[in-house]
Amino acid sequence: MRKDYSSLNTEDRIQEAFKLYESFGDADYIGEPVSQMEHMCQAAQLAEAEGYNDTVVLAALFHDIGHLFAQQEQLEEMGGFGVLDHEKIGADFLRDLGFPELMAKLVESHVEAKRYLTFRYPEYFKKLSEASKQTLSYQGGVMTAEEAAAFEADPDHPLILKMREWDEKAKETSVPLPDLDAYKSMARNILSSN
Repeated sequence: MRKDYSSLNTEDRIQEAFKLYESFGDADYIGEPVSQMEHMCQAAQLAEAEGYNDTVVLAALFHDIGHLFAQQEQLEEMGGFGVLDHEKIGADFLRDLGFPELMAKLVESHVEAKRYLTFRYPEYFKKLSEASKQTLSYQGGVMTAEEAAAFEADPDHPLILKMREWDEKAKETSVPLPDLDAYKSMARNILSSN
């Protein structure tokens, strides 16, 4: 699945990053009342509203991009609730395009955050949407105490938890979609300086 994008210029890399949403963004967001495009844009808007930098905003935008690869190739699914290991698929895609490691890490870790929160705060499970509850078992289930300690030792864990918070909140209906050009501009600036 990994590809070599090293021969692509910045504009072509941006096109690669956004074409999945532009092609398949209208697809259902696995059992939620919003589309993939609505979900990703809402997550990014939440990060922006809290004043986070472009790297974090784009991580929020792309956090579930791994699900969209199933629209163009056969991937293992989680009982009809999206792509298994979508977080790793998305993170590796961003790494391959040359985005910063922090962006890829935040994408890759948002599932771990769900596993952590269900361990640390058992009542968190009740707050999950039905789709998120169903996928938890495919994603490794509730963390063990050892896994939770390792998660807490990561200096980026507060930011990873924010990513999870935005993921959970980004399921509102009738939120207007922003223009993707602003996010493409963020991506251009990041790729040009990375």
